[in-house]
Amino acid sequence: MFQRLFGRERHTNRAITDALYAQIVAAARQTAFYSHWSVPDTPLGRFEMLSLHMFLFQHRLRGENGVAQEIAQVLIDEFFLDVDHSLRELGIGDVGVPKRMKKLAKMFYGRTAAYDDALERNDHDGLTAALARNIRPDAGIWPEASQLAGYVAGACRQLAAQPSESIVSGTVTFPLAREVDR
Repeated sequence: MFQRLFGRERHTNRAITDALYAQIVAAARQTAFYSHWSVPDTPLGRFEMLSLHMFLFQHRLRGENGVAQEIAQVLIDEFFLDVDHSLRELGIGDVGVPKRMKKLAKMFYGRTAAYDDALERNDHDGLTAALARNIRPDAGIWPEASQLAGYVAGACRQLAAQPSESIVSGTVTFPLAREVDR
């Protein structure tokens, strides 16, 4: 009972959640996104890619119970703590951080709804449009958006094939960006 009150139970798998978060971040930081697919290598561009990979991870664990559900929640919490920390490193003061966090959380959940909808409908063009609208809103035409949509669909399939037991043990594998073609 005391463990639940003080949150110890939630942190018993800290090594696992740290490993999973590191793998999600590594997938989001693949060089090909920024060098070949024209994702802006800026704080906002990196936020978009981390959000996308966090969405893919959460999408994979949706509907799971027990430890998987707990891990999914801990990773969302970790993601937003990481975003908060990044804002502070960028020089945003204590007064401005909550306002920006609220905006970034709204952005994250709006994007995940759009990506989820397109994936559920198997709508490559809809996913491409959502990615372009969110990641390169000022670009007009962004030809690499279709490649990124192919990557997202492929990542979704690859994650679906990974056993839950493997994920909750601390291993999640995303495809390599350069290997995925539509």
